[in-house]
Parts: sequence; C-alpha cells; structure tokens
Amino acid sequence: MERAGTRPPNDVPVVLVNEAANGQVIYATNRAARLAGMASGARVVDMRAICPELRVDYADIAGDRVALNRLSLWARRWCPWTVTDGENGLILDTTGADHLAGGEVTMLAEMEALLAVSGLTPQLAIAPTWGAAWALARYGTVRAICNYEQVAETLAPLSAAALRLDGATLLLLRRLGLKTIGALADVPRLSMARRFARDALECNPMLRLDQAMGRLAEPVASVEERPWIIAQVRLPDPIQDPTAYLPDLCASLCAQLMAEGKGCRRLSLTVYRTDGEVSTLTAATAAPSRDAKHLRSLFDDKLDKINPGFGFDLITLEAVLIEPLQIVQHCLDRAGEDEVELTQLIDRLVVRFGTAAVKRPVSKASHIPERAEHWVNPLIIAHSYAAATIKERPIRLLDPAEEVRVLYAVPEGPPAQFMWRKQTRRVTRYAGPERIAPEWWRDRPNTRLRDYFKIEDQAGQRLWLYREGLHEDGRGGDPRWFVHGMFA
Repeated sequence: MERAGTRPPNDVPVVLVNEAANGQVIYATNRAARLAGMASGARVVDMRAICPELRVDYADIAGDRVALNRLSLWARRWCPWTVTDGENGLILDTTGADHLAGGEVTMLAEMEALLAVSGLTPQLAIAPTWGAAWALARYGTVRAICNYEQVAETLAPLSAAALRLDGATLLLLRRLGLKTIGALADVPRLSMARRFARDALECNPMLRLDQAMGRLAEPVASVEERPWIIAQVRLPDPIQDPTAYLPDLCASLCAQLMAEGKGCRRLSLTVYRTDGEVSTLTAATAAPSRDAKHLRSLFDDKLDKINPGFGFDLITLEAVLIEPLQIVQHCLDRAGEDEVELTQLIDRLVVRFGTAAVKRPVSKASHIPERAEHWVNPLIIAHSYAAATIKERPIRLLDPAEEVRVLYAVPEGPPAQFMWRKQTRRVTRYAGPERIAPEWWRDRPNTRLRDYFKIEDQAGQRLWLYREGLHEDGRGGDPRWFVHGMFA
C-alpha cells in the first residue's frame, strides 16, 4: 500500500528507499513503478537508468509498521480475524463474513473506497488460501476473486515469485526453467524433494505451493491471540515411526501447560515427511488435562494411520485448544492435580471405539422430561443448564413412553390397577401429582398437559406414570396413561 498523505498521480512511478551498503535500495513500490519494471531490493541507480521519471522518497519502516498494525485492527470492520502480512500487507479471514457486506465484489469495492479516503491505494484479492490471496494481490489482476476449484488454474500463469520465495531460490528456479507456478506444479514432487526437502519455508517451493493450493494449512492468528503451546523434535535422519519420541513430546507440552496454568482439550500431532508431505493426527479430551501419560495414550492405535513415505525428520505436538486448569490439593501433606477418572475413561473409550460410539448427557433448559437432556459427543464443549429446584427423577426414562391400559382409576389420583407389558399391576402407594404444562413456545396449541405420579406396585417396583390430558379439557377425548420411567 502507498503511504497516506499527498499522493502523486496513479500513473507516476514512485518508490520508497532505504540506505544499504551499496547505496539506496528500493524498499517498496507503487503499481505504476512495478509496471515500469521496478522491483524491491534493486538499486535506485540501476532503476533510474530504466525509468528516468522515477520518483524517490525515503521509507519510514518503523512508522509504517506501527501504521500497519493499526490498520489491521481497523480492518476488523469486515471480519473478526485480521493479521499483518510482511511489511506492506494485510490478511483478512473473511470466511462467512462477506455476505454481511453484500458479497465479495461489493466488499472489495467498499475496502478500496474506504482505504482510498485514507490516502491508500490497495491491491485486493480474495482466494481460499493465504498464499493464493498473496499471489493474486501482488501479481494478479485488479480485485481478483477465485474459489477453491479455480486456484490451480488462476495461479498457473503467475511468476514463481508469487509463491513468497527468497531471491536465491527464485534465481535457481529460473536457471532450471521454472519461471511460473504452473511449470513448478508440473514437476514431479520426488525430484523437487531431493533438492528442497530440508530447506526453510521461504526457500522451499514445494511447501509454498502446498500452502497456496490449500494442501498445507496456514491459518490466520490475530495479534491478540496467544500462540499455540507446541513441542517439537527435529531429527538428524528420517525415521518411519514417531512412537519413541511421543512421551518426551507430551512431557514437554505438559510442562508448558503447567507453567501457563492451562489444560489441553485438543491435540494435534504432525509429522513432516522428507518429500514435502505432511500427516496430522488429532485427539481430544473430555476435560482439560496436562497428564503426559494420559495424553500419550490418546494416540494409541492411531499412529498406524500415518503414512511415513520415505520418512520424516520433524515431529510437532500442538495444544490446539487449551482451557484454564487449577491445581487442587488432595490432602495436607502433598499437592497435585485432581485426576478425574471418569473423563479419562471417556477418553480411553473414544480412542478404542471412536466418537460415534460414546455419548454423554447434557442438561437443557426445559421442564419437559424427555427434553431436559440430550446426548452429545463427549469431546465437544457444550453448555448445560440446571433447573432452579432439584426434583426426584427416575434413573431410567423410557423413550418413547409406553402407554398402559387402565383397569380401575382413583379420582384425581393414579390408576388403582393397570395393565403394562401384559401384566396386571396394583398400586399400593403413590405420591403426586406433579403437573407439567406444555411449552407454549414450542408445542402445538392442542398439546395436553401431564400429571405425573410416583407409584409403587404390589411387587415393590417403583414407576413414574403420567396422565395426559384432563376430562373435558377441549383438547381430545379421555385422558391417556403412560409409564415414562423407573426408579431405583
């Protein structure tokens, strides 16, 4: 972006420079200068020979950095996740937010208009990945927009410099005849891995290409968000199995969690293969934990799913989701963490049988018994609601309630005798009724109220019966009786 202030006309090439050992070097350019062949890092003396009308101004790097950070916070008017990108760019995660501005095209037009009022000339692009958006904003057409299916086709004709690679790597690619992203994508990965597998990110065209194409995640982390707690191990030689390193990784991660007073709810184990591929395993806990042995056990029977390829030389363990976890003193002579055996049992069952086979009940804000709770995945974070008063409820609810045939009824009380499951039962004791009215905001207008009774039959079995409706309530015929649950 161009610095705010008195702007020259858009067709005048302008560069910002700073001093270097060999003279003034270009730090940033406007669009007209780029079209004229000016490039960051080039000497001003050389560029003046190409473009005599070049206008030069000194760069205020520190001031620009402060202004860019402020601009990042200001840009949250369009989405909640923004981050600075290098010295002169912003990345906005507009997923699910563009419709609030009337669509992607309208949002880009609004961004350009508001930034122009501030004296800035932006280069805008929307793409499904950070790398693709970076490339299109700097090397693509004005206000470029592409979806996931169009990424490969849209990026193919762009220069390899659009992959955010350093100068030495770009020079090597040009010598190899790989001048565009499309040419680079056509090269077999194994051939590229032999040359670039151990290079850093900005020197590795395979990783940069994977980021741009969406094969390697590159999430937007806002400036206020605390960084993930992570443990990693770099290996001198590629290996095929990360099992031996997992206990130390878990111990290192838990030590960091202890220092922060946190517990982990979700883990991510990632191995980086020498051919550029990445494999990731995730695990979750039912409650925050920093028990290294327990976190290690979450990956039992999962490590076999990793495809090692030709081996991997970097392993990372990340605490993707963390929550506060207090240290509880068990007794007077020692202190330690409160180990919740139930949650660890849930975690072991999930590891063994999968999340679809394990459920846990969560309370809901409803006085209708069958709506008062529902079963959810035990690893998700769910909000629960409790009633203001606690009433005795059966240990088992029947779903659905089973209708009974009344043989003899007591006025305003439960049936004296009824037939249920082909057996005649005689009521010896009862308590109630407890009236539960329909929820008018959810139920249909003709829904009938219920009167619940706790009864005990001649065999000593305690049941929960209810009468649905009242005589002459105008919402149906005679009342019906149901068994809804059983007490201990």
